[in-house]
Amino acid sequence: VANKTIRGKQHTIMWHVDDVKSSHEDPKVNDEFHAWLQKEHGQEREVTATRGKKHVYLGMTLDFTTPGEVKIDMTDYVKEMIEEFPIDLKGKVSTPANDSLFKVVTSKRLSPMKADVFHTFTAKALFLTKRARPDIMPTVAFLCTRVQEPTAQDWTKLHRMMDFLKRTQEDCLTLKADGSARVIWNIDAAFAVHPDMKSHSGVTMTMGKGAIQTLSRKQKLNTRSSTEAELVGVDDGMAQVMWTKHFLDAQGYNVRKHIIQQDNESAIKLENNGARSVGQRSRHINIRYFFVTDQIEKGNVEIRYCPTDQLEADYMSKPLQGIKFKRFHRSI
Repeated sequence: VANKTIRGKQHTIMWHVDDVKSSHEDPKVNDEFHAWLQKEHGQEREVTATRGKKHVYLGMTLDFTTPGEVKIDMTDYVKEMIEEFPIDLKGKVSTPANDSLFKVVTSKRLSPMKADVFHTFTAKALFLTKRARPDIMPTVAFLCTRVQEPTAQDWTKLHRMMDFLKRTQEDCLTLKADGSARVIWNIDAAFAVHPDMKSHSGVTMTMGKGAIQTLSRKQKLNTRSSTEAELVGVDDGMAQVMWTKHFLDAQGYNVRKHIIQQDNESAIKLENNGARSVGQRSRHINIRYFFVTDQIEKGNVEIRYCPTDQLEADYMSKPLQGIKFKRFHRSI
């Protein structure tokens, strides 16, 4: 992404290899930029451009038809995945994974050909969940850890996720800023849910409607308590929190507060108080909470308590079911 002030307004260009998106309040600035691109590169191939409120960009349809919102549509990509999947899908499951998602039991390894299909569709799902379907991210995060030696049990989990995609193939991600000038981060951790007893971090970020950024990741170290797991979860999310703060500042957004919400009051005390809350059981992870405490003291972030039933990141840290799944799924 690059910005330049032209005629008193910001001209923003974003690009990925040879796909470019240009925006400015004055359409003539985009005309001039297009003409410049044509002059520089037109001898190789004509530089084509699309205008209006809908754009196809990197596999996504970006729809700005509703004022103040953007809808990110990848339904064609999902339908293509469904058509290519080697098993007929019924589309009857209500969640992308059951509550045993993170459990691994001994089962038969897939044949090389089937393992290759497993790897291909996991990669396709990873591309999808990073753009328009964050609702399948916890499942994809687990499947990504299984691509080296997938088993029959792993295939069953992939099959269920694909079945969920068929049921929800028309779903799109809608994002909107509510005008409060606040960025809300929800961060959660599920303690010792993996076979090696590692915990799982979940993060969502919003500016009003829809999850702009999400994270669902197995933690890289073992923790001794749910409080420690929550602290590591905040540390896992902090890189995105700080990057987002700097990016929004550079884009000219006047964000008043970056708020992290979590549901563990003991972890919040460690993060807010730093050394004053250190005990024998938490000393070995002091680097992590000292970093978080430092960011709090600098005013870069604020930590708030949020009850578990209202913490959206709970969706990203574990395979929810039932009413709670539906509520957070709709919100994300």
